[in-house]
Amino acid sequence: HEERNYFVFPHRLADGGVRTVEVHSSPVVMAGRTLLFSIVHDITERQELESRLQDMAFYDPLTHLANRRLMLDRLRQALLANVRSGQCGALIFLDLDNFKKLNDLHGHAKGDQLLCEVARRILSSIRQQDTAARLGGDEFLVMLETLSDSLETAVIQAEMVAEKIRSALAEPYLLTGDGGEVIEHHCSSSIGVTVFCDRQQDIDILLKRADMAMYEAKQAGRDTIRFFDPAMQAAIEQRAGLENELRSAVESGQLRLFYQVQVDAGRKVQGAEVLLRWQHPRRGLVAPGEFITLAEETGMILPIGQWVLETACAQIKAWQPHPVLRDLTLSVNVSARQFAQTDFVEKVMLAVRHHAINPLLLKLELTESVVLEDIEESICKMRALKDFGVRFAMDDFGTGYSSLTYLKRLPLDQLKIDQSFVRQISNDQADRVMVMAIVDLAMNFELDIIAEGVETEAQFQLLHRFGCGSFQGYLFSKPVPLAEFEALLPQGTALEPGV
Repeated sequence: HEERNYFVFPHRLADGGVRTVEVHSSPVVMAGRTLLFSIVHDITERQELESRLQDMAFYDPLTHLANRRLMLDRLRQALLANVRSGQCGALIFLDLDNFKKLNDLHGHAKGDQLLCEVARRILSSIRQQDTAARLGGDEFLVMLETLSDSLETAVIQAEMVAEKIRSALAEPYLLTGDGGEVIEHHCSSSIGVTVFCDRQQDIDILLKRADMAMYEAKQAGRDTIRFFDPAMQAAIEQRAGLENELRSAVESGQLRLFYQVQVDAGRKVQGAEVLLRWQHPRRGLVAPGEFITLAEETGMILPIGQWVLETACAQIKAWQPHPVLRDLTLSVNVSARQFAQTDFVEKVMLAVRHHAINPLLLKLELTESVVLEDIEESICKMRALKDFGVRFAMDDFGTGYSSLTYLKRLPLDQLKIDQSFVRQISNDQADRVMVMAIVDLAMNFELDIIAEGVETEAQFQLLHRFGCGSFQGYLFSKPVPLAEFEALLPQGTALEPGV
């Protein structure tokens, strides 16, 4: 029987250096004698390469913390260990607040310095058996193992560690500038925590819960800690369901346009604002307040906004043969993401040309916040469309930033007084003063003025007396489907849009 041996050991050289060698040996019988035949390989470079590859596969190259792959592997092991020990664990998800500002102000090299210091402070705040990982960017994840077998106690333990991390990260950072100068920087963190004791926990669910708790901390004002609450899970599940249903609504034609009449001082109909509704197959008519924010966040507002624009243009076209309806203006709300598109101007022009309508009959409503996101770009887009013939209204005027400087530069046609000023105008002196100031401002800038949310005759008479020229609200009509809107006008007949 031939016995083979294999071993690896460090070999010290004459100059004091150390190399790692690999030895394969086996006995060989020669001339009646048993000899040991050995092959020796210097594997120092190979081991160093393997070590680097191991680091690249499992560790973040900048901070040398575990990466996502290693963290997920250790989380699986921790969940299995929990089955045996009955102990709880916790995930701490943290995101640095306003980290982008540091990169923008001082460059990415300083950002890297800060990330390395953040990693060091996290490691100094946790136990040796815990795992800290950088997930990417300025996001970090900490896993605490072997906490108490009592959920209540485990929550307290996790909160103490999270607070220790939050406090450590809030201390000033001393970064080295390009010229060797010291830059003091302050950076806080938003931290979300979820504790797991359930033996059947799903890793993806745990990560999602920690992430949700972190965003709760962001919304709570940053530099704070939030624990996952089951109510968050219910909300996220409801949101996910609504998102899937909304995608289906866009694709299957469940969206509807309602029309709220706009009248002049003589109550003659000038046009309407088109308002989006969702004809849900089970829930019935869903108001935009329940889905527009979701549409904005998911990007679905872009196809929805384009559909609204196209449908409004098609309706203007459909009214052209009708002597009562042909001169009506339709006002379309434009979302922030829609307006920010680089080809927004082209899309509007294309819709107008495709339906062969007079662009003067199309009015786009923008809020102050949308316009001020990039004032120079906004002016450029608005000017191009204004020259094309499209008109603009500033929606909810008076509730935002209201600067005379930008108002003078914007190619507007109309200011829209927000209903919050109209609601109490009959008995609130401050609201009356605000409305009169807006009307005077509009007149000085030669802009039309329209008041929304007019619900009573007293409000209408006051606004008319102050000089307001156009009105919109329940006093005249609530938002209604197309056929009902057309019936409000003399000899109104329902005309199908030719989209």
